[in-house]
Amino acid sequence: MAISAKQVKELRELTGSGMMDCKKALAEAEGDMQKAIDILRKKGQKVSAKRADRDAAEGVVFVHTTEDGSEGIAFALNCETDFVAKNNEFMSLGKSILEAAIANKPAASEGLLELEVEGRKISDHIMDFTGKIGEKIEVSSYEYLTGEQVVAYKHGDKIGVLVNLANVNGTDVDAAGKNIGMQIASMNPVAVDETGVDAELVEREKQIGLDKARQEGKPEKILERIAEGFVKKFYKDNTLMNQEYVKDNKQTVKQYLNSVSNGLTVKGFARLAIGR
Repeated sequence: MAISAKQVKELRELTGSGMMDCKKALAEAEGDMQKAIDILRKKGQKVSAKRADRDAAEGVVFVHTTEDGSEGIAFALNCETDFVAKNNEFMSLGKSILEAAIANKPAASEGLLELEVEGRKISDHIMDFTGKIGEKIEVSSYEYLTGEQVVAYKHGDKIGVLVNLANVNGTDVDAAGKNIGMQIASMNPVAVDETGVDAELVEREKQIGLDKARQEGKPEKILERIAEGFVKKFYKDNTLMNQEYVKDNKQTVKQYLNSVSNGLTVKGFARLAIGR
């Protein structure tokens, strides 16, 4: 069956696929446009499956907070190369996903992928784009935070942070929130404070301290005290409120927040990063 240039053009406009791919799909579908679209989508599925084990270590983090600061959304859209990450179509895909997330506020990434854009699931749009460019595309992480004041911070396109501030007491805390976002982006804390650290992680750090002290020949009677000191240092280095504030290491993050507004604190945060 002869396939016209008009048909190829129409399919290309509908799918964004290459001219030869469109021509082959139409020939295989005997000119049926919907079947041809399905064939191209199946090609996308094959590409996606074939590249499932590839490392999608490039991409862009998208962040958004509502005007009143009560909600924040962030997700990482990954690809394999920086070239694709800078592609206008890739950015357009990310923006359409963000708009759908803002409108529907899914609680988790599974719900995000089920949302529809222009009548089709986001997961299908991602699969189509995978088939078109031949790279693995995925939403690697997604976060939705609600709180008294949620502030977003981005470090380039690769790191995005949402900070949930509490005890705001009418103070303008946007600048403080961005400063804390910068802290989180830079220092990558494991929790807000020691109460949020997993007990297994604490025990592991304690055992590391004990082993190190024994190797150094420290007396058995002081090993426990040394291990406790080791854990305290871990809290200081790795929990947000106890960390030295990156813009002024003479004070902790907790002290900085108190200087902005008495009692101002961080209730929670989310840090999303591409390839790091």
